[in-house]
Amino acid sequence: MIFIHADESCLGNQFKGRARPGGAAGLLETWKGEEWICRDFWISEPDTTNNRMALRSALEGLGTLKRPCEVTFVSDSKYLVDGITKWVHGWRTQGWKKKGGPIQNLELWQALYRLAGRHDVTWRWVKGHAGHARNEYANDLAVMAAQEQTRSGGPVESRFTAWLGEQREKNRYVDFVEFTPPVLPD
Repeated sequence: MIFIHADESCLGNQFKGRARPGGAAGLLETWKGEEWICRDFWISEPDTTNNRMALRSALEGLGTLKRPCEVTFVSDSKYLVDGITKWVHGWRTQGWKKKGGPIQNLELWQALYRLAGRHDVTWRWVKGHAGHARNEYANDLAVMAAQEQTRSGGPVESRFTAWLGEQREKNRYVDFVEFTPPVLPD
């Protein structure tokens, strides 16, 4: 069982006529023996949108998995979660078309549909910026990627435990228990 907590960032959405750098990132977790094994991933694009980065977070996260897995994928993007659980099946049966115009980010939706089909994925939405520690961590990674225009090059050792310690010094997430499986809303 793999848990992926992902988020996206797009800086400068309020500006027209100039680049909007973006980042997508996530925290991968799996239970091995008596401990969580955690890895981070992130990517960036120099000019993008939040929706595109949400899709990229899913493609990057699921793309790190070497074999079919049971995955719980958690995001605060309604666009991503509703799209993959509700909209994409209709688009596919209609020849990748929808009423009212073209499908935005079509090539990413098609790639995600194929990639997610290799796994048993449960898609979960959480409210963003609402104190969900793993989502906030993924957000921090995505913002960092957007600002620095960097990429991890695949899963790397996670800084989640160190980040959590820093947050607790600021009296945040003091009741968060990192040694138990993620508890997600229904």
